[in-house]
Amino acid sequence: MDNAAGEMQVFISVVENRSFAAAGKQLNMSPSSVSKLVSRIEDRLQTRLLLRSARATSLTAEGEIYYRSACRILADIRHTENMLSQGPHVTPRGQLRVSASVPFARCVLLPLIPEFSDLYPEIELDLSLDDNSIDLMQNTADIAIRVGAVEDCPLKARKIGESRRTLVASPAYLERYGIPDHPENLEQHRCIGFNFHKGLNEWLFKEPSNGRGITKRINSSITASDGETVRQLALLGMGIARLASFHIGQDIEDGRLVPLLQEYHYGRNEPIHALFVDHPHLAARVRAFVDFFAEKLSRQKAPSYLRRRSVLEVHPQPRVNRRA
Repeated sequence: MDNAAGEMQVFISVVENRSFAAAGKQLNMSPSSVSKLVSRIEDRLQTRLLLRSARATSLTAEGEIYYRSACRILADIRHTENMLSQGPHVTPRGQLRVSASVPFARCVLLPLIPEFSDLYPEIELDLSLDDNSIDLMQNTADIAIRVGAVEDCPLKARKIGESRRTLVASPAYLERYGIPDHPENLEQHRCIGFNFHKGLNEWLFKEPSNGRGITKRINSSITASDGETVRQLALLGMGIARLASFHIGQDIEDGRLVPLLQEYHYGRNEPIHALFVDHPHLAARVRAFVDFFAEKLSRQKAPSYLRRRSVLEVHPQPRVNRRA
């Protein structure tokens, strides 16, 4: 492949020095080599670019066009290389495509976007909100934020936070069907599940007396494809749901949902990961986004209902009426 940029640089040197000899001296080339290179350009373009004389060279009209274009192209190349070669010191800029679930975006991501945009005004955010997984290897997004374990993933997975899953139901549901006092009693209740990820329908618990793990595969009376729909169904009294604390924390604070079986929580939080294609020279906009949200999420406190001594003191429980 011809080195078009190198040829342009030689041509520019000839024009600005007004001779092959002076250009050759500047470029550490022989005058004959410079002359042959310019002739090769003219032969390829099938037009004369320079008028040669014993004293100097001058541009033809076509040569003037080529010269100005060559200057502009080489300046763009230098600008691009300088911009990209500064590594972590470069100003983050350009389009950044981010994929996240609807609940995480609504409750965590969106409230922090104004501050992020103020810090990095040259980053153009393109947000795609979807609970389903995406393939970053197919170049559909630059970053995907996902809650839960990441297994057998070819992408770089950086943990940026944690989330606790909590069982909840509306006061109206509990008034009608009673409060489960043990994970085994969930079989007597209506439960709301997910239809796209069956693992989310395996609810984990731990016996507080002996630490024995309990796994309940729920039989859902109704399922949905995303967390926000599951939340809305729980608010409507359709059953018991298991959702991330960041998603339903405010509902609990306001009394719209009541946390259940907290003493049986299995004791582990789910990680929140930022997934992206790893590279030794990671784009500055990707690095800026991941660093920003990792720092912000590390400062966020657990929902206040998890820090209280007893949820029952804040949310008086209705009388238990077990279903037959």
